Amino acid sequence: MGKPRAYPHKTELIKVIQTQMSCVFLTGSYAYKIKKPVNLGYLDYTTLEKRLLYCQKEVKLNSRLARTVYLGVVPVVERDGSIVTGEPGEPLEYAVKMKQLPQERMLDFLLRRGDVTEDMIRRLAEKIASFHNRARTGKVISSFGRLRVVEKNMRENFAQTRKYVGKALTAETYEDLRSFSEDFMREKAALFQRRIDGGRIRDCHGDLHSAHVCFGKSIYIFDCIEFNERFRYCDVASEVAFLAMDLDNHGRRDLSRTFVSTYQEYSEDFEIRELLNFYKLYRAYVRGKVNCFKSEDQFISSAEREDSLKTAQSYFRLAESYVCTDVKPTLFITVGLAGTGKSVVAAALAEKIGAMVISSDIIRKEISGIPISEHRFDDFQKGIYKKAVTKKTYEALFNKARKLLRVGKNVILDASFLYKSDRQRAVEVARACDTPVVILECRAPEATIKERLEMRLREGTVSDARWEIFQSQKRYFEAVEEYPGVLHLVVNTTAPVAEVVSQILARIEKT
Repeated sequence: MGKPRAYPHKTELIKVIQTQMSCVFLTGSYAYKIKKPVNLGYLDYTTLEKRLLYCQKEVKLNSRLARTVYLGVVPVVERDGSIVTGEPGEPLEYAVKMKQLPQERMLDFLLRRGDVTEDMIRRLAEKIASFHNRARTGKVISSFGRLRVVEKNMRENFAQTRKYVGKALTAETYEDLRSFSEDFMREKAALFQRRIDGGRIRDCHGDLHSAHVCFGKSIYIFDCIEFNERFRYCDVASEVAFLAMDLDNHGRRDLSRTFVSTYQEYSEDFEIRELLNFYKLYRAYVRGKVNCFKSEDQFISSAEREDSLKTAQSYFRLAESYVCTDVKPTLFITVGLAGTGKSVVAAALAEKIGAMVISSDIIRKEISGIPISEHRFDDFQKGIYKKAVTKKTYEALFNKARKLLRVGKNVILDASFLYKSDRQRAVEVARACDTPVVILECRAPEATIKERLEMRLREGTVSDARWEIFQSQKRYFEAVEEYPGVLHLVVNTTAPVAEVVSQILARIEKT
């Protein structure tokens, strides 16, 4: 199959990619994937019948997230002394036929090149959340979320990697990771049961990392696990943690936080935070294990085997970084008039500390049933800004904050908080969750504010604020009073935002 005449379409240069379980032929327009006749314990491709079955499963399952990419299963036959694909005859083998996706648009390639934006990650998170919401579940699938199944998977990883201690990871790292995992499962047994009861165990992708995501005309997520349901039927938190871990591995923890926060926003699955490090460790360890196996694969070159061992070592180091103690979350609330820089500060601070930003601008429009990009230039306390809608908006902010704080997530409420009563409610929410509060009162000169608001209208942001709104808010603003145990910081937002955030964090550290 390494020769052009093996294919029914024109091709000149054929690239071959070897993995432990398959061989992929890239022909330019199409890719052909052959499964190797191997039994690795967790998969069995040893007979032609099994390889046909799993080829068919691969096409069917991957149609969920990459429908137009997977074209079908074609036979590989011998014709006049040559190997050809898709021709009549007695099959020697079977191949999954796919459209060849551009390598330069793969997420892992884009990450290495520094060409991944937050908007791309948000769109990806939305797609995955939508997929999980409609993915199959039920009694059989949910049974794979039982603690004893999770324990079996975890302990299998440690059993299969014991022989690599001293080669890919130290004995100390091995014991630290094993102890952390077993302690977590023992202490969080009730959480695993809640995930089952809440329908969070789904028929997932199973191998969701950056090399399996392509940003083309659409977002294509391909190469899911078809060979073992035990690896595909899992908690959606495990799948989210996999890609988040991979983004961490590429040195983009900022994008990892954006991915998780956006997924939570669309799925409203706020318990994920409590499971994140456990499943990140699990997924990093699996990648380390797979690369250990690859380092012994005789079908690849010695240089590739050496690279695989180094990659395994880096994944085990990454897994160790997830062994940490719980840190009490913090509730931040922004206070200030339109144009004082609240949203800019909130976004920059969130990226720095890994917080979830809940925006009143977005919540208000969701409640009102209008697109967040659509502007409504209503007067102050009129239309979607009338008191009744504002009250519902703040209640929604507080409800979301409460859920996030209870699962250990830092939260920033990005709103004006003009009135003492709303600020008092925020403090009460935090106290009910046994969480510290920081009030960030944003200020700027009026000339700067006017310039910002005019620029904002030209740029078309989600905010509807205008100079007239600022003037109205100014008349109604109630000065911030001291709250016992609450840190109140007055923030001058005319400084560069990175400097503002550094000042905020420095003040917090001193208290």
